[in-house]
Amino acid sequence: MGLPEPPPLGASALPPETYREQTVVVTGGGTGLGRAIALEFGRLGARLAILSRSEEHRNAGVAALEEIGARAIGVACDIRDPEAVAGAFAEVESGLGAPDVLINNAAGNFPVPAEDLSPNGWRAVVDIVLNGTFHCSREAGRRWIGAGRGGAILNIGASYAWTGGPGFAHSAAAKAGVKNLTETLAVEWGPYGIRVNGLVPGLFPHADETEDIKGVPGRGAGDEEQSCPAGRTGRTRELGWAATFLCSPYAGYVTGHTLVVDGANWQRRAMRMPAFVPIREQLGKDPFEG
Repeated sequence: MGLPEPPPLGASALPPETYREQTVVVTGGGTGLGRAIALEFGRLGARLAILSRSEEHRNAGVAALEEIGARAIGVACDIRDPEAVAGAFAEVESGLGAPDVLINNAAGNFPVPAEDLSPNGWRAVVDIVLNGTFHCSREAGRRWIGAGRGGAILNIGASYAWTGGPGFAHSAAAKAGVKNLTETLAVEWGPYGIRVNGLVPGLFPHADETEDIKGVPGRGAGDEEQSCPAGRTGRTRELGWAATFLCSPYAGYVTGHTLVVDGANWQRRAMRMPAFVPIREQLGKDPFEG
C-alpha cells in the first residue's frame, strides 16, 4: 500500500499570508526543485528573487511565479563569486526589499568515478555547492546582523552527506560541508535571531534533471517507487511545504536541524545485502587505464 498521496497542489498547512510582505531569495530557483520551493513561498504571499547565472532559468522561474500571482524578479548571480553575491543582494533589496529568507538551493553535480574526477571538476562542484552556500549565507547574515534583524536560511542538502556517495565524491563531500556549516551557523547566529536549517530531498522526479543525471544507467526505468519504503516517489510540492514550514514563525525554535524528506529511503537496509557492483560498472565505464 505504501504512504498515501499528499494533499493536492495548492494546499498548505500554513496560513495563506504567512510570508506576506517578506522577501525570499532562492538560488537556482528557476528550475526543478528550486522552482517548486519558490512556488510554495509565492503561494503564501512572499516576494521572490530568483538568483541564477542562466537568463533562461531566471525567466522560467519568474514566469512560473507570476502565473500564480506572486511578485518575482530574476537576478543574475554567480554564487561562486562573493562580489557578485553582494551585488545580487543589493539588487534584491532595491527591487523587492531587504531579504527575510534565503534558500541555498543552487548546486552542480555529475556522476563520475573518483579516479576519473579532474581537479577542475572537483573544484567546480565544491565551489558551487559549498563555497556558494557560504558566500550567500555570509552575505545574508552580515546584512541581518548589521541591521539588527533576524532571518531564516535553508540549505538544500543530500543524504550522502551522512553516508558517502560513490560516483559523487565531489558532491557528497561538499554536501557534508554544507550540513556542518548549517549546524555551525545555527549556533553562531542564534543570538542574532537568525535560524539556519537544512532540507534533504529524496527521489523527486522532475522535468529539469540534468542530462548527466538522467544518463545514469537504470535512471527513470520505472522502478524508483519499488525501491522506496514509502512505495512512491516524492511530489515536488511536498518539498516546498517542508521548506515553507522550516522558514516560518511556526518553526521558530527549530534551528541547526536537517530534515530529510525521502520516505525513509536513505535509512533502508536489507537483512542480506545484494551483490556489490563497483561504481565503474554501475556507470558503464571501461576499466581505468591511468
